[in-house]
Amino acid sequence: MHLIIDGYGGNVSKMWDIELVRKFLTDYPDNLGMTRITEPNVVEYNGPKHDDAGVSGFVIIAESHISIHTFPRRDYVNIDIFSCKTFDSEKALDDAKQLFDLADSKTWIIDRGLEWLDKEQGSSETQIQRNALQIEGSGAR
Repeated sequence: MHLIIDGYGGNVSKMWDIELVRKFLTDYPDNLGMTRITEPNVVEYNGPKHDDAGVSGFVIIAESHISIHTFPRRDYVNIDIFSCKTFDSEKALDDAKQLFDLADSKTWIIDRGLEWLDKEQGSSETQIQRNALQIEGSGAR
Protein backbone atom coordinates (compact mmCIF):
# COMPACT_ATOMS: atom_id res chain seq x y z
CA MET A 1 0.00 0.00 0.00
CA HIS A 2 1.32 3.43 -0.91
CA LEU A 3 -0.35 6.52 0.56
CA ILE A 4 0.63 9.76 -1.13
CA ILE A 5 -0.38 12.99 0.59
CA ASP A 6 -0.08 16.45 -0.90
CA GLY A 7 -0.85 18.92 1.88
CA TYR A 8 -1.66 22.61 1.61
CA GLY A 9 -2.31 25.56 3.89
CA GLY A 10 -0.26 24.31 6.83
CA ASN A 11 1.75 25.86 9.61
CA VAL A 12 4.87 27.24 7.92
CA SER A 13 6.97 27.21 11.10
CA LYS A 14 6.23 23.47 11.49
CA MET A 15 7.30 22.92 7.88
CA TRP A 16 10.72 24.41 8.77
CA ASP A 17 11.05 22.37 11.97
CA ILE A 18 13.74 19.71 11.39
CA GLU A 19 13.25 18.21 14.87
CA LEU A 20 9.48 17.90 14.38
CA VAL A 21 10.04 15.96 11.16
CA ARG A 22 12.77 13.83 12.78
CA LYS A 23 10.58 12.98 15.78
CA PHE A 24 7.65 12.06 13.54
CA LEU A 25 9.80 9.78 11.39
CA THR A 26 11.31 8.21 14.52
CA ASP A 27 8.01 7.55 16.31
CA TYR A 28 5.43 7.16 13.57
CA PRO A 29 6.30 3.71 12.18
CA ASP A 30 5.46 2.21 15.58
CA ASN A 31 2.11 4.06 15.55
CA LEU A 32 1.29 2.26 12.29
CA GLY A 33 2.40 -1.12 13.66
CA MET A 34 5.53 -1.05 11.52
CA THR A 35 9.21 -1.55 12.27
CA ARG A 36 11.73 1.28 11.89
CA ILE A 37 15.09 -0.20 10.86
CA THR A 38 17.13 2.99 10.42
CA GLU A 39 17.41 6.34 12.08
CA PRO A 40 15.65 9.03 10.07
CA ASN A 41 17.74 11.12 7.73
CA VAL A 42 16.43 14.70 7.87
CA VAL A 43 17.98 17.73 6.20
CA GLU A 44 17.14 21.34 5.46
CA TYR A 45 17.45 22.17 1.79
CA ASN A 46 18.24 25.64 0.42
CA GLY A 47 18.98 25.29 -3.28
CA PRO A 48 19.27 27.70 -6.17
CA LYS A 49 15.48 28.10 -6.48
CA HIS A 50 14.23 30.12 -3.51
CA ASP A 51 10.79 28.43 -3.42
CA ASP A 52 12.27 24.91 -3.37
CA ALA A 53 13.71 25.35 0.13
CA GLY A 54 12.37 23.23 2.95
CA VAL A 55 12.93 20.15 5.06
CA SER A 56 13.17 16.62 3.71
CA GLY A 57 13.22 13.45 5.75
CA PHE A 58 13.27 9.75 5.08
CA VAL A 59 13.16 6.63 7.22
CA ILE A 60 13.46 3.02 6.13
CA ILE A 61 11.01 0.65 7.75
CA ALA A 62 11.05 -3.15 7.47
CA GLU A 63 7.87 -2.80 5.42
CA SER A 64 9.38 -0.13 3.04
CA HIS A 65 9.73 3.61 3.84
CA ILE A 66 8.17 6.90 4.92
CA SER A 67 9.26 10.23 3.46
CA ILE A 68 8.38 13.88 4.01
CA HIS A 69 9.28 16.87 1.87
CA THR A 70 8.18 20.33 2.96
CA PHE A 71 8.08 23.45 0.84
CA PRO A 72 7.14 26.22 3.29
CA ARG A 73 7.52 29.00 0.74
CA ARG A 74 5.01 27.19 -1.48
CA ASP A 75 2.73 26.35 1.46
CA TYR A 76 3.00 22.68 0.48
CA VAL A 77 4.12 19.37 1.98
CA ASN A 78 4.42 15.91 0.42
CA ILE A 79 4.28 12.76 2.52
CA ASP A 80 4.66 9.19 1.26
CA ILE A 81 3.96 6.13 3.35
CA PHE A 82 4.98 3.09 1.33
CA SER A 83 4.43 -0.33 2.88
CA CYS A 84 3.95 -3.96 1.94
CA LYS A 85 1.70 -4.13 5.01
CA THR A 86 -1.75 -2.54 4.98
CA PHE A 87 -2.38 0.29 7.42
CA ASP A 88 -5.15 2.71 8.35
CA SER A 89 -4.78 5.32 5.61
CA GLU A 90 -7.50 7.59 7.07
CA LYS A 91 -5.67 7.70 10.41
CA ALA A 92 -2.37 8.36 8.62
CA LEU A 93 -3.95 11.24 6.69
CA ASP A 94 -5.45 12.69 9.88
CA ASP A 95 -2.08 12.40 11.62
CA ALA A 96 -0.32 14.17 8.74
CA LYS A 97 -2.90 16.96 8.76
CA GLN A 98 -2.40 17.38 12.48
CA LEU A 99 1.40 17.27 12.22
CA PHE A 100 1.52 20.30 9.92
CA ASP A 101 -1.92 21.83 10.70
CA LEU A 102 -2.92 21.29 7.07
CA ALA A 103 -6.02 23.09 5.84
CA ASP A 104 -6.41 20.96 2.70
CA SER A 105 -4.96 17.86 1.11
CA LYS A 106 -5.09 15.58 -1.89
CA THR A 107 -4.39 11.89 -1.44
CA TRP A 108 -3.80 8.82 -3.54
CA ILE A 109 -3.65 5.19 -2.45
CA ILE A 110 -1.85 2.69 -4.64
CA ASP A 111 -2.00 -1.00 -3.86
CA ARG A 112 1.42 -2.64 -3.90
CA GLY A 113 0.37 -6.10 -5.06
CA LEU A 114 2.08 -8.39 -2.59
CA GLU A 115 -1.23 -10.17 -2.16
CA TRP A 116 -0.91 -11.68 -5.63
CA LEU A 117 -0.72 -15.44 -5.70
CA ASP A 118 1.69 -15.75 -8.60
CA LYS A 119 3.54 -13.84 -11.33
CA GLU A 120 0.67 -14.08 -13.82
CA GLN A 121 -1.87 -12.63 -11.41
CA GLY A 122 0.56 -9.84 -10.49
CA SER A 123 1.14 -9.00 -14.12
CA SER A 124 -2.59 -8.97 -14.84
CA GLU A 125 -3.38 -6.77 -11.82
CA THR A 126 -0.54 -4.38 -12.70
CA GLN A 127 -1.94 -3.97 -16.21
CA ILE A 128 -5.43 -3.29 -14.83
CA GLN A 129 -4.02 -0.60 -12.51
CA ARG A 130 -2.01 0.99 -15.32
CA ASN A 131 -5.09 1.07 -17.57
CA ALA A 132 -7.12 2.70 -14.78
CA LEU A 133 -4.43 5.35 -14.27
CA GLN A 134 -4.31 6.08 -18.02
CA ILE A 135 -8.10 6.46 -18.14
CA GLU A 136 -8.06 8.77 -15.10
CA GLY A 137 -5.17 10.75 -16.59
CA SER A 138 -6.86 11.24 -19.95
CA GLY A 139 -10.08 12.42 -18.27
CA ALA A 140 -8.21 15.05 -16.27
CA ARG A 141 -6.99 16.92 -19.33
